[in-house]
Amino acid sequence: MDKKKLSPEEELLQEIKKQSKSKIKSEKEGSEIMFGIGLFGIVGWSIAIPTLLGIALGIYLDKKYSQKFSWTITLLFVGVIMGSFNAWRWIKEKSEE
Repeated sequence: MDKKKLSPEEELLQEIKKQSKSKIKSEKEGSEIMFGIGLFGIVGWSIAIPTLLGIALGIYLDKKYSQKFSWTITLLFVGVIMGSFNAWRWIKEKSEE
């Protein structure tokens, strides 16, 4: 079977279609990557901030009030749990959109 020779206009049109499909695909993949990186950062900060606040409050309470347990360690765990719950809730909300 002989391939039909395309006119220059048809060749140009096919090349433009090919390049536009490639560009649309790369933009879609790029935006997915950026969304993933952004999500990773938001999740990290939503856990880190409550944890650091818990540690700071725990250090203050340990210096102010003597107890048989450590406020710092207790509030560190509370901060991690609260931050993790907050991140989970945010991810669930975004995945439903």
